[in-house]
Amino acid sequence: MAVTLKDIANRADVSLATVSRVLNYDRTLSVSDQTRQRVFAIAAELRYSKRKRRDVKTMMRKNIAVIQWYSKTQEHDDLYYLAIRKGIEHQAQVYGFTTTSIFQNKLDQVGDDIDAVIAVGKFSPTQVRQLSELTPQLVFVDDDQFAQGFSSVVTDFTFATSRVVDYFWRRGIQDIGMIYGQEWSTDQQVEIPNQRQQSFKQALERRHAYHPEYVLAGDYTSQSGYVTMKRAIAALGPRLPHAFFVANDPMAAGALKALQQAKIAVPGRVKLFSFNNTSLAEYVYPEISSVNVETELMGKTAVDLLVNRFQDAHQAAQRIELGTTLVERESTK
Repeated sequence: MAVTLKDIANRADVSLATVSRVLNYDRTLSVSDQTRQRVFAIAAELRYSKRKRRDVKTMMRKNIAVIQWYSKTQEHDDLYYLAIRKGIEHQAQVYGFTTTSIFQNKLDQVGDDIDAVIAVGKFSPTQVRQLSELTPQLVFVDDDQFAQGFSSVVTDFTFATSRVVDYFWRRGIQDIGMIYGQEWSTDQQVEIPNQRQQSFKQALERRHAYHPEYVLAGDYTSQSGYVTMKRAIAALGPRLPHAFFVANDPMAAGALKALQQAKIAVPGRVKLFSFNNTSLAEYVYPEISSVNVETELMGKTAVDLLVNRFQDAHQAAQRIELGTTLVERESTK
């Protein structure tokens, strides 16, 4: 006798509707990854097959190339992109896909057996074209290529940065500095615009409180944050801002070290607010307040977008922007 959705629902201890939506890859369904995995596992165990749609096993035979613009070393130094990749891998397992990680945009390492590409990082127009030639099933993460016709998963930088400025402003701090990063695509063709820096400038210009001398550029590494903050301390002296927004956690950790070496109290004299909220923000003293970015969810969402494409190759490109939250810790209290 044929296996029904009700059989799976009874075994999984979920509703019939939940089983139907999970097996139809409904991305809007709010259930845990564990529940999805359980439903798929029971469906496979009972050898359930759907009529008029590809069965679970057919959907599961997919190989995704995860093309990371960072090198392995860079990825481990900046846990932001590592967390995105882990999110991709975890969600791929939910659907039974296999993933192949390729670092530093080395497209010559992409095999002929891939079914889709998830490109993680920042890419020049030339690189976008090269990626699109590999497969039509292409999703970008942390790079907004929606205008070029490609599905993209991005983070809200503008509102998040504005909320950090509001956070300091409500506490009576109006001299706010920023340390941000400058980057180029791996082919050195395009300098990557820093949305956090642009949003920071706009937020303070609206308040007539933007001071360009309070804004310094680094390269997203801890050493860069350290050197850049030392430069600010030397150049500004007693005019050093009472608060800094730092573009990522490694730079914030380096800036904290420079302040501590100069015997400038944090948060007493200078408050620090970072971005990304990786585990590094909690492993320094004092712990650093940070904007929490749903990095793993970014990766998972990219896989979900591919599933939609596998079901309907003609589906229009989608742009998904994920929200952020502020996590307050000792560096701003």
